[in-house]
Amino acid sequence: MSTYVYGIVHRTHPGPTAELVGVGEPPLPVRTLAEGELLAIVSDAPDALRPKRRDLLAHQRVLSEASATGAVLPMRFGGISPDDAAVKAVLAERAEHFQERLAALGGKVEYNVKATHDEEALLHRVLSDQPELRAMSEANRAAGGGTHEQKLQLGERIVAVVQQQELIDADRLHQELVRVAEAVSVGPESGGWLASISCLVSQEDAESFIASVNALAKANPQLSLQINGPLPPYSFVE
Repeated sequence: MSTYVYGIVHRTHPGPTAELVGVGEPPLPVRTLAEGELLAIVSDAPDALRPKRRDLLAHQRVLSEASATGAVLPMRFGGISPDDAAVKAVLAERAEHFQERLAALGGKVEYNVKATHDEEALLHRVLSDQPELRAMSEANRAAGGGTHEQKLQLGERIVAVVQQQELIDADRLHQELVRVAEAVSVGPESGGWLASISCLVSQEDAESFIASVNALAKANPQLSLQINGPLPPYSFVE
């Protein structure tokens, strides 16, 4: 039977509790495979695994329990190996690398920070910072909205300034997170987010990190910041 892999821990890790179950319907028991100084946290792989909410949450639950009692290299959802022997072979082959990453990630968690613009606050800032645009907007308003050409010209100018502000704010967020996190990983560009940045943070510095992000949001009301975490350090495992 194929083997589903949740993550990798050091041999000294206590491992999952006996009653912990993972993916599958019904949920399959979680166990460990030992090879040298490493353990793989695994279960049997269910047939036709799909990214359903139930299984995504089960995967996360197993990793959350593992990370609560020691460093863990989390695998992303859907990691299936042909069998137990194949998993142990990879542990043996990449033992030095896995042990180095476990040492580097010990006592650390991941926070993901996503940023969007508050459109009303952003427009207010653009008009406040751009006297010429503010004058154009007020002139159009005084003229009952302005002509089609005037509206179009104002709209195009505002869009250009907003796009520039997006770059400025994304860079500002990135620089602040680099300053307060031990490492950062920039997520792929998405039409839904101004920026999505994962941060590696020491557990003892978590409160300070969150306070810094909240302070940045307060100082920049055009920014809406969403903090997700603490999470296993998915973005910092090769």
